[in-house]
Amino acid sequence: MTGKAASEATGPEETASESACVPITEPSGEVAAPESKEEEQAQEPPEPQDPASQAPAPIAPTAAKPAPPSEDVPSAPLLLTVEDVSSSSVTVSWEPPERLGRLGLQGYVVEICREGASEWVPVNARPLMVTQQTLRNLALGDKFFLRVAAVSSAGAGPPAVLDQPVHIQEIIEPPKIRVPRHLRQTYIRQVGESVNLQIPFQGKPKPQASWIHNGHALDSKRVNIRSGDQDSILFIRSAQRSDSGRYELTVRLEGLEAKAAIDILVIEKPGPPSSIRLLDVWGCNAALEWTPPQDTGNTELLGYTVQKADKKTGQWFTVLERYHPTTCTISHLIVGNSYYFRVFSENLCGLSDSATSTKELAHIQKEDIAAKPKGFIERDFSEAPSFTQPLADHTSTPGYSTQLFCSVRASPKPKIIWMKNKMDLRGDPKYRALSEQGVCTLEIRKPSPFDSGVYTCKAINVLGEASVDCRLEVKASATH
Repeated sequence: MTGKAASEATGPEETASESACVPITEPSGEVAAPESKEEEQAQEPPEPQDPASQAPAPIAPTAAKPAPPSEDVPSAPLLLTVEDVSSSSVTVSWEPPERLGRLGLQGYVVEICREGASEWVPVNARPLMVTQQTLRNLALGDKFFLRVAAVSSAGAGPPAVLDQPVHIQEIIEPPKIRVPRHLRQTYIRQVGESVNLQIPFQGKPKPQASWIHNGHALDSKRVNIRSGDQDSILFIRSAQRSDSGRYELTVRLEGLEAKAAIDILVIEKPGPPSSIRLLDVWGCNAALEWTPPQDTGNTELLGYTVQKADKKTGQWFTVLERYHPTTCTISHLIVGNSYYFRVFSENLCGLSDSATSTKELAHIQKEDIAAKPKGFIERDFSEAPSFTQPLADHTSTPGYSTQLFCSVRASPKPKIIWMKNKMDLRGDPKYRALSEQGVCTLEIRKPSPFDSGVYTCKAINVLGEASVDCRLEVKASATH
């Protein structure tokens, strides 16, 4: 739209002759709506009409003076169109006429005829050289017809009339909610942090916004809501785990509504494992087992951190990080030393504040030289292979070497064979197999997703054989 509002409005104290002049408009194309126009009616008396014929569209009054020659006045403007209608204004536009007249075009005059009336009232007091005008300061409920005529010095040409009346009414824009991108997934906060969500929405006139939490009304003591014309803000000063759940925003307007759901998760550090037990000690190895924590911190665990401490120094060293199983074998312990072990839980907030520690020490015994007394009857300790610690399913990250562990007992010493998907791995430089004091280790150097599969450890001696297997999955770690 072009132009600006009229600079003056017609006052109620003006005489009938003055009211016919209508408010003065600037050549900007914006004008104020006229009031009654008795003098305009006196100058151009309307033709008698049947009241029933006024309903479809009023008829313009016939000019009292003789019409000028058709070649002196312009023809009717073309393509008269309503560009925009608001609750207090209307904008119309048109194209210049095909014939401008011999005396040249002075401008255009816009006239309106209110529904139920019979006279056409000019909107602009003098012709304006514009092809678009905005009528402002209109009242809700106004309904009128509109026409435009081109004017030359010889007079006004035939008008172009809108086919339908213009109705000034409240413009309703259906409500719509715009959820920010970062809130389209679960919104995670830690206990004690604030929650401040600003959700924009649209709608005219101002829609009504309301919130619910898990299908129930909000706790006004904990959650503050402030809604304006274009957004609604949900604020929690210090989030607690009970604030987790689904929050639903509903925006209503004139029987229409829009809804949006936002999932909030409030988390904290997990508790330590519930218990821990030293399963076995052999050679330079110790096997541990623990149970998951009772409280995971309202989110899933990322794994466990296992640490060891020599009784002599009391210093703790991390052995495993983000380890998912609840059993493990710790190797390469020093002969003659005694060890304590402890385990932390871990989630998105970090490690648990405390750990669960073993109460008993793991003593790594030295091999004593025992004298064989005279008359000692040697017993047969031969036995078929049996695994005292099976393989555990494992997940590894591409490019980082990983190891598989198990322990076996047998006499005589068994032959150890490693297989992947039942295929023998001997001779493959990518794999290195070790067997020391009953602990069997398979190192996989810089694995790729193609190294995923079922791995089997088989122990064979003259008395028999045994095997254990596990599944290895090599995949990129999830981004948190």
